[in-house]
Amino acid sequence: VKAHQHSTGAASCRDEAIGISVAGNSSKLHLIVDACGNPVHVALTGGQVHDSKMANALIKSTIKKETKAVVADRGYDSSDIRECIFEHCAESVIPVKSNSKSNNNALNWYLYRCRHLVENAFARLKHFRGVATRYDKLKASYEAAVILACVFIWLPLI
Repeated sequence: VKAHQHSTGAASCRDEAIGISVAGNSSKLHLIVDACGNPVHVALTGGQVHDSKMANALIKSTIKKETKAVVADRGYDSSDIRECIFEHCAESVIPVKSNSKSNNNALNWYLYRCRHLVENAFARLKHFRGVATRYDKLKASYEAAVILACVFIWLPLI
């Protein structure tokens, strides 16, 4: 999420999850969805934080005993993430990177096709203007807006 130019500069000594990079100020949403593509857990970091750094924390905090598989794209291909998934007795459906010495012969490609559900969840979240363009200066305010958007996504299901 590209942070709006007025979202920076909060008079706070805490981390407000706005990262400075070449492209400007940005924030990154890390999202875990269920098998139907509905958001289950949301984490917010600065734009400079790589996705794989948050993966272990998200997996440990949200994976349950009934979870059978964790599906992710090539960006999450690391032995630490795979070990974390195997510790929770789930199948890792993550393809290896192209520069890896191993191959994707054991990958369940049918399950891997379901990862579009995460992209669909992000698309639904970006229908909310406050989520698509971060105007909030404080991390807590922006997280609250994202969680409220997730609640609106869940409402028709209840």
